[in-house]
Amino acid sequence: MKFEIVRDELLDGLNDVMKAISQKVAMPILTGIKIEVDEKGMSMTGSDSDITICTFIPVERDGKELIQVTEKGSIVLQAKVFSEIIRKLPTNEVKIQVNDGLQTLIHSGKSEFKLIGSNPDDYPILPDVKDEHSFTLPSDFMKSIIRETVFAVSQQETRPILTGVHWTVEDEKLSCVATDSHRLARRLAAPEAMPTIPFSFVIPGKSLQELNKIIADNQDPVEIVIAEQQVLFKTNNVLFYSRLLEGNYPDTSRLIPEESKTSVKVNGRSLLQAIDRASLLAKEERNNIVRFSTIEGEKTIEISSNSPEVGNVEEIVEAISITGEELKISFSAKYMMDALRAIDGQDIEIQFTGAMRPFILKSVDDDSILQLILPVRTY
Repeated sequence: MKFEIVRDELLDGLNDVMKAISQKVAMPILTGIKIEVDEKGMSMTGSDSDITICTFIPVERDGKELIQVTEKGSIVLQAKVFSEIIRKLPTNEVKIQVNDGLQTLIHSGKSEFKLIGSNPDDYPILPDVKDEHSFTLPSDFMKSIIRETVFAVSQQETRPILTGVHWTVEDEKLSCVATDSHRLARRLAAPEAMPTIPFSFVIPGKSLQELNKIIADNQDPVEIVIAEQQVLFKTNNVLFYSRLLEGNYPDTSRLIPEESKTSVKVNGRSLLQAIDRASLLAKEERNNIVRFSTIEGEKTIEISSNSPEVGNVEEIVEAISITGEELKISFSAKYMMDALRAIDGQDIEIQFTGAMRPFILKSVDDDSILQLILPVRTY
Protein backbone atom coordinates (compact mmCIF):
# COMPACT_ATOMS: atom_id res chain seq x y z
CA MET A 1 0.00 0.00 0.00
CA LYS A 2 1.36 3.40 -0.99
CA PHE A 3 -0.42 6.74 -1.33
CA GLU A 4 -0.24 10.50 -0.72
CA ILE A 5 -3.08 12.41 0.93
CA VAL A 6 -3.97 15.96 1.99
CA ARG A 7 -3.46 16.05 5.77
CA ASP A 8 -6.53 18.22 6.53
CA GLU A 9 -8.81 15.74 4.75
CA LEU A 10 -7.20 12.84 6.60
CA LEU A 11 -7.66 14.64 9.93
CA ASP A 12 -11.36 15.33 9.26
CA GLY A 13 -11.98 11.65 8.56
CA LEU A 14 -9.89 10.58 11.56
CA ASN A 15 -11.84 12.88 13.91
CA ASP A 16 -15.05 11.08 12.96
CA VAL A 17 -13.63 7.55 13.18
CA MET A 18 -11.95 8.22 16.57
CA LYS A 19 -15.42 8.68 18.12
CA ALA A 20 -15.88 4.90 17.86
CA ILE A 21 -12.51 4.01 19.43
CA SER A 22 -12.34 2.82 23.03
CA GLN A 23 -9.41 1.44 24.99
CA LYS A 24 -11.81 -0.87 26.88
CA VAL A 25 -12.54 -3.50 24.24
CA ALA A 26 -12.52 -7.29 24.35
CA MET A 27 -10.61 -7.55 21.04
CA PRO A 28 -7.22 -5.74 21.12
CA ILE A 29 -7.38 -5.07 17.35
CA LEU A 30 -10.34 -2.72 17.98
CA THR A 31 -7.94 -0.21 19.56
CA GLY A 32 -6.78 0.27 15.97
CA ILE A 33 -8.17 1.93 12.83
CA LYS A 34 -8.49 -0.11 9.66
CA ILE A 35 -7.26 1.78 6.59
CA GLU A 36 -8.09 0.62 3.08
CA VAL A 37 -6.93 2.30 -0.13
CA ASP A 38 -7.94 1.57 -3.73
CA GLU A 39 -8.36 3.46 -7.00
CA LYS A 40 -11.55 5.17 -5.72
CA GLY A 41 -10.06 6.56 -2.51
CA MET A 42 -9.40 5.78 1.14
CA SER A 43 -11.73 4.40 3.79
CA MET A 44 -11.08 4.29 7.55
CA THR A 45 -13.03 2.15 10.01
CA GLY A 46 -13.15 2.36 13.81
CA SER A 47 -15.28 0.27 16.17
CA ASP A 48 -15.85 -0.54 19.83
CA SER A 49 -18.24 -3.39 18.83
CA ASP A 50 -21.28 -1.27 19.87
CA ILE A 51 -20.59 1.59 17.44
CA THR A 52 -18.79 1.28 14.10
CA ILE A 53 -17.87 4.37 12.07
CA CYS A 54 -16.59 4.19 8.51
CA THR A 55 -15.46 7.31 6.61
CA PHE A 56 -14.52 7.55 2.95
CA ILE A 57 -12.23 10.12 1.32
CA PRO A 58 -12.51 10.12 -2.49
CA VAL A 59 -9.50 10.50 -4.79
CA GLU A 60 -10.96 13.77 -6.01
CA ARG A 61 -13.68 16.20 -4.88
CA ASP A 62 -14.98 19.23 -6.81
CA GLY A 63 -12.10 18.91 -9.26
CA LYS A 64 -9.48 18.99 -6.47
CA GLU A 65 -7.17 15.99 -6.07
CA LEU A 66 -7.14 14.73 -2.48
CA ILE A 67 -5.32 11.39 -2.80
CA GLN A 68 -2.70 9.97 -5.16
CA VAL A 69 -2.79 6.18 -5.01
CA THR A 70 0.36 4.39 -6.17
CA GLU A 71 -0.45 0.98 -4.73
CA LYS A 72 -3.68 -0.21 -3.14
CA GLY A 73 -3.85 -2.21 0.07
CA SER A 74 -4.95 -2.20 3.72
CA ILE A 75 -3.52 -2.05 7.26
CA VAL A 76 -4.67 -1.63 10.87
CA LEU A 77 -2.79 1.07 12.85
CA GLN A 78 -3.00 1.95 16.55
CA ALA A 79 -5.71 4.63 16.56
CA LYS A 80 -4.45 6.89 19.33
CA VAL A 81 -0.83 6.98 18.11
CA PHE A 82 -1.79 7.36 14.43
CA SER A 83 -4.20 10.25 15.08
CA GLU A 84 -1.66 12.07 17.29
CA ILE A 85 1.01 11.71 14.60
CA ILE A 86 -1.25 13.03 11.82
CA ARG A 87 -2.39 15.92 14.05
CA LYS A 88 1.21 17.06 14.63
CA LEU A 89 2.73 16.57 11.17
CA PRO A 90 4.61 19.65 9.87
CA THR A 91 3.08 19.94 6.36
CA ASN A 92 -0.27 19.36 4.65
CA GLU A 93 1.20 16.62 2.42
CA VAL A 94 1.31 13.12 3.92
CA LYS A 95 2.85 10.02 2.34
CA ILE A 96 1.90 6.63 3.78
CA GLN A 97 3.52 3.37 2.70
CA VAL A 98 3.33 -0.20 4.02
CA ASN A 99 6.47 -2.31 3.62
CA ASP A 100 7.31 -5.91 4.58
CA GLY A 101 3.72 -6.79 5.37
CA LEU A 102 2.97 -4.62 8.41
CA GLN A 103 5.65 -1.93 8.80
CA THR A 104 4.10 1.44 7.96
CA LEU A 105 6.04 4.59 7.00
CA ILE A 106 4.39 7.99 7.52
CA HIS A 107 6.30 10.83 5.87
CA SER A 108 5.58 14.60 5.94
CA GLY A 109 8.11 17.36 5.35
CA LYS A 110 11.25 16.31 7.24
CA SER A 111 9.35 14.02 9.64
CA GLU A 112 9.25 10.28 9.21
CA PHE A 113 7.49 7.81 11.51
CA LYS A 114 7.61 4.03 11.41
CA LEU A 115 4.62 2.22 12.91
CA ILE A 116 4.07 -1.51 13.24
CA GLY A 117 0.56 -2.29 12.04
CA SER A 118 -1.73 -5.29 12.49
CA ASN A 119 -3.12 -7.70 9.92
CA PRO A 120 -6.30 -6.18 8.41
CA ASP A 121 -7.73 -9.70 7.89
CA ASP A 122 -8.07 -9.95 11.70
CA TYR A 123 -10.33 -6.87 11.84
CA PRO A 124 -14.06 -7.64 12.18
CA ILE A 125 -16.07 -7.22 8.98
CA LEU A 126 -18.69 -4.46 8.84
CA PRO A 127 -22.21 -5.46 9.95
CA ASP A 128 -24.39 -6.65 7.08
CA VAL A 129 -27.30 -4.19 7.08
CA LYS A 130 -29.83 -4.84 4.33
CA ASP A 131 -32.35 -2.14 3.52
CA GLU A 132 -35.23 -3.83 5.33
CA HIS A 133 -36.73 -0.57 6.58
CA SER A 134 -35.26 2.80 5.67
CA PHE A 135 -36.24 6.45 5.67
CA THR A 136 -34.49 9.81 5.37
CA LEU A 137 -34.34 12.86 7.65
CA PRO A 138 -32.53 16.20 7.09
CA SER A 139 -29.35 16.47 9.19
CA ASP A 140 -30.49 19.49 11.22
CA PHE A 141 -33.83 17.81 12.02
CA MET A 142 -32.00 14.66 13.09
CA LYS A 143 -29.82 16.73 15.43
CA SER A 144 -32.94 18.40 16.89
CA ILE A 145 -34.56 15.03 17.63
CA ILE A 146 -31.40 13.88 19.43
CA ARG A 147 -31.10 17.13 21.41
CA GLU A 148 -34.74 17.02 22.47
CA THR A 149 -34.72 13.42 23.74
CA VAL A 150 -31.33 11.86 24.50
CA PHE A 151 -30.70 13.75 27.76
CA ALA A 152 -33.60 11.86 29.39
CA VAL A 153 -32.17 8.34 28.91
CA SER A 154 -31.21 6.45 32.05
CA GLN A 155 -27.58 6.53 33.16
CA GLN A 156 -28.08 3.35 35.21
CA GLU A 157 -27.38 -0.07 33.68
CA THR A 158 -29.91 -1.76 36.01
CA ARG A 159 -32.52 -1.48 33.23
CA PRO A 160 -30.42 -1.45 30.05
CA ILE A 161 -33.40 -0.81 27.74
CA LEU A 162 -33.90 2.62 29.37
CA THR A 163 -30.37 3.70 28.38
CA GLY A 164 -31.69 4.10 24.82
CA VAL A 165 -34.22 6.20 22.89
CA HIS A 166 -37.29 4.32 21.66
CA TRP A 167 -38.07 5.12 17.99
CA THR A 168 -41.38 3.91 16.59
CA VAL A 169 -42.87 4.32 13.14
CA GLU A 170 -46.64 3.90 12.92
CA ASP A 171 -49.18 5.31 10.45
CA GLU A 172 -46.18 6.87 8.64
CA LYS A 173 -45.40 8.98 11.73
CA LEU A 174 -42.26 8.94 13.86
CA SER A 175 -42.21 8.97 17.68
CA CYS A 176 -38.98 9.19 19.72
CA VAL A 177 -39.22 8.64 23.50
CA ALA A 178 -36.60 8.59 26.26
CA THR A 179 -37.20 8.04 29.97
CA ASP A 180 -35.15 7.23 33.08
CA SER A 181 -38.40 6.57 35.05
CA HIS A 182 -38.13 10.01 36.78
CA ARG A 183 -38.72 12.05 33.62
CA LEU A 184 -39.68 11.54 29.99
CA ALA A 185 -38.93 13.33 26.72
CA ARG A 186 -41.01 12.71 23.60
CA ARG A 187 -40.64 14.05 20.05
CA LEU A 188 -43.32 13.44 17.44
CA ALA A 189 -42.79 14.04 13.72
CA ALA A 190 -44.35 13.24 10.37
CA PRO A 191 -41.45 13.28 7.89
CA GLU A 192 -42.05 12.71 4.19
CA ALA A 193 -41.87 9.23 2.63
CA MET A 194 -42.01 7.20 5.85
CA PRO A 195 -42.33 3.40 5.66
CA THR A 196 -45.92 2.16 5.66
CA ILE A 197 -45.02 -0.92 7.74
CA PRO A 198 -44.96 -0.15 11.50
CA PHE A 199 -41.77 -1.00 13.41
CA SER A 200 -39.91 0.03 16.54
CA PHE A 201 -36.32 -0.05 17.79
CA VAL A 202 -34.26 1.29 20.70
CA ILE A 203 -31.00 3.14 19.90
CA PRO A 204 -28.42 3.45 22.72
CA GLY A 205 -28.20 7.03 23.99
CA LYS A 206 -24.40 6.91 23.72
CA SER A 207 -24.65 6.09 20.00
CA LEU A 208 -26.96 9.04 19.35
CA GLN A 209 -24.66 11.42 21.25
CA GLU A 210 -21.69 10.35 19.09
CA LEU A 211 -23.79 10.55 15.90
CA ASN A 212 -24.81 14.08 16.86
CA LYS A 213 -21.12 15.13 16.83
CA ILE A 214 -20.62 13.77 13.31
CA ILE A 215 -23.64 14.93 11.31
CA ALA A 216 -23.60 18.49 10.02
CA ASP A 217 -26.11 21.14 11.05
CA ASN A 218 -27.56 21.54 7.56
CA GLN A 219 -30.26 20.18 5.27
CA ASP A 220 -28.17 17.28 3.93
CA PRO A 221 -30.10 14.00 4.09
CA VAL A 222 -29.33 11.30 6.65
CA GLU A 223 -30.55 7.89 5.51
CA ILE A 224 -31.58 5.62 8.40
CA VAL A 225 -31.54 1.89 7.66
CA ILE A 226 -32.97 -0.54 10.23
CA ALA A 227 -31.93 -4.20 10.42
CA GLU A 228 -32.63 -6.82 13.06
CA GLN A 229 -29.92 -5.87 15.58
CA GLN A 230 -28.29 -2.87 13.90
CA VAL A 231 -29.16 0.61 12.68
CA LEU A 232 -27.10 2.33 10.00
CA PHE A 233 -27.00 6.11 9.49
CA LYS A 234 -25.65 7.12 6.06
CA THR A 235 -24.42 10.69 5.58
CA ASN A 236 -21.94 12.33 3.23
CA ASN A 237 -19.01 9.88 3.08
CA VAL A 238 -19.72 8.56 6.61
CA LEU A 239 -21.38 5.28 7.61
CA PHE A 240 -22.37 5.12 11.28
CA TYR A 241 -23.46 1.69 12.56
CA SER A 242 -24.93 1.13 16.02
CA ARG A 243 -26.20 -1.99 17.69
CA LEU A 244 -29.80 -1.81 18.87
CA LEU A 245 -30.82 -2.53 22.46
CA GLU A 246 -32.69 -5.78 22.98
CA GLY A 247 -35.83 -6.10 25.07
CA ASN A 248 -39.28 -4.55 25.36
CA TYR A 249 -39.42 -0.82 25.97
CA PRO A 250 -42.13 0.05 28.54
CA ASP A 251 -45.41 1.51 27.33
CA THR A 252 -44.93 5.16 28.27
CA SER A 253 -48.15 6.49 26.72
CA ARG A 254 -50.14 5.76 29.90
CA LEU A 255 -47.74 7.92 31.96
CA ILE A 256 -48.83 11.09 30.15
CA PRO A 257 -51.80 12.74 31.93
CA GLU A 258 -54.88 13.37 29.77
CA GLU A 259 -56.19 16.31 31.81
CA SER A 260 -54.85 18.96 34.18
CA LYS A 261 -55.99 20.81 37.32
CA THR A 262 -53.60 23.75 36.93
CA SER A 263 -52.25 25.19 33.69
CA VAL A 264 -49.47 27.80 33.55
CA LYS A 265 -48.30 29.60 30.42
CA VAL A 266 -44.96 31.34 30.80
CA ASN A 267 -41.92 32.39 28.77
CA GLY A 268 -39.57 29.40 28.77
CA ARG A 269 -36.38 31.44 28.83
CA SER A 270 -37.49 33.57 31.82
CA LEU A 271 -38.45 30.45 33.77
CA LEU A 272 -35.20 28.68 32.86
CA GLN A 273 -33.10 31.63 34.07
CA ALA A 274 -35.04 31.87 37.35
CA ILE A 275 -34.66 28.14 38.04
CA ASP A 276 -30.97 28.34 37.11
CA ARG A 277 -30.49 31.08 39.73
CA ALA A 278 -32.50 29.19 42.36
CA SER A 279 -30.42 26.07 41.72
CA LEU A 280 -27.27 27.93 42.85
CA LEU A 281 -28.41 27.34 46.42
CA ALA A 282 -30.24 24.08 45.69
CA LYS A 283 -26.93 22.50 44.62
CA GLU A 284 -26.00 22.12 48.26
CA GLU A 285 -28.93 19.74 48.70
CA ARG A 286 -28.56 16.14 47.65
CA ASN A 287 -31.37 16.28 45.09
CA ASN A 288 -31.01 19.86 43.84
CA ILE A 289 -34.68 20.64 44.65
CA VAL A 290 -36.48 23.84 43.60
CA ARG A 291 -40.01 24.82 44.68
CA PHE A 292 -42.62 26.26 42.31
CA SER A 293 -45.77 28.02 43.64
CA THR A 294 -48.68 29.80 42.00
CA ILE A 295 -50.27 32.66 43.90
CA GLU A 296 -54.07 32.77 43.95
CA GLY A 297 -55.57 35.63 41.95
CA GLU A 298 -52.19 36.68 40.51
CA LYS A 299 -50.44 35.99 37.21
CA THR A 300 -47.13 35.27 38.94
CA ILE A 301 -45.07 32.23 39.93
CA GLU A 302 -42.75 32.06 42.91
CA ILE A 303 -39.54 30.07 42.40
CA SER A 304 -37.62 29.31 45.59
CA SER A 305 -35.01 27.03 47.11
CA ASN A 306 -33.59 26.63 50.57
CA SER A 307 -30.32 25.21 51.87
CA PRO A 308 -29.99 25.21 55.69
CA GLU A 309 -26.20 25.77 55.60
CA VAL A 310 -26.11 28.34 52.78
CA GLY A 311 -29.34 30.34 52.72
CA ASN A 312 -32.46 30.65 50.63
CA VAL A 313 -33.64 32.34 47.43
CA GLU A 314 -37.06 33.51 46.23
CA GLU A 315 -37.88 34.96 42.82
CA ILE A 316 -41.14 36.08 41.21
CA VAL A 317 -41.67 35.22 37.52
CA GLU A 318 -44.46 36.89 35.51
CA ALA A 319 -46.73 34.33 33.83
CA ILE A 320 -48.67 34.82 30.60
CA SER A 321 -51.69 33.10 32.18
CA ILE A 322 -52.54 30.79 35.09
CA THR A 323 -55.76 28.80 35.20
CA GLY A 324 -57.11 26.22 37.66
CA GLU A 325 -56.24 25.40 41.25
CA GLU A 326 -53.52 27.05 43.32
CA LEU A 327 -50.40 24.87 43.35
CA LYS A 328 -47.22 24.25 45.34
CA ILE A 329 -44.85 21.67 43.84
CA SER A 330 -41.16 20.72 44.10
CA PHE A 331 -38.92 19.17 41.46
CA SER A 332 -35.32 18.58 40.44
CA ALA A 333 -33.85 21.82 39.09
CA LYS A 334 -31.67 19.85 36.67
CA TYR A 335 -34.60 17.90 35.21
CA MET A 336 -36.63 21.09 34.76
CA MET A 337 -33.75 22.98 33.12
CA ASP A 338 -33.04 20.07 30.75
CA ALA A 339 -36.71 20.03 29.73
CA LEU A 340 -36.86 23.80 29.20
CA ARG A 341 -33.68 23.75 27.09
CA ALA A 342 -35.20 21.03 24.89
CA ILE A 343 -38.20 23.29 24.18
CA ASP A 344 -35.65 26.06 23.58
CA GLY A 345 -36.85 29.39 24.92
CA GLN A 346 -40.36 29.45 23.42
CA ASP A 347 -43.48 30.34 25.39
CA ILE A 348 -44.44 27.13 27.15
CA GLU A 349 -47.47 25.59 28.80
CA ILE A 350 -47.04 23.51 31.96
CA GLN A 351 -49.95 21.26 32.89
CA PHE A 352 -50.18 20.01 36.49
CA THR A 353 -52.55 17.36 37.87
CA GLY A 354 -51.55 17.79 41.54
CA ALA A 355 -48.54 18.30 43.80
CA MET A 356 -47.44 14.65 43.65
CA ARG A 357 -48.50 13.76 40.11
CA PRO A 358 -46.30 13.91 36.98
CA PHE A 359 -46.58 17.20 35.09
CA ILE A 360 -45.94 17.97 31.43
CA LEU A 361 -44.30 20.83 29.54
CA LYS A 362 -44.86 21.68 25.90
CA SER A 363 -44.59 24.68 23.60
CA VAL A 364 -47.68 26.90 23.43
CA ASP A 365 -47.45 26.84 19.61
CA ASP A 366 -46.33 23.26 18.97
CA ASP A 367 -47.07 20.06 20.88
CA SER A 368 -44.65 17.87 18.90
CA ILE A 369 -42.13 18.19 21.78
CA LEU A 370 -43.39 16.99 25.16
CA GLN A 371 -41.48 16.78 28.44
CA LEU A 372 -42.76 15.00 31.57
CA ILE A 373 -41.25 15.29 35.07
CA LEU A 374 -42.07 13.52 38.34
CA PRO A 375 -42.20 15.93 41.30
CA VAL A 376 -40.42 15.47 44.63
CA ARG A 377 -42.21 15.42 47.99
CA THR A 378 -41.13 18.36 50.19
CA TYR A 379 -44.39 20.08 51.19
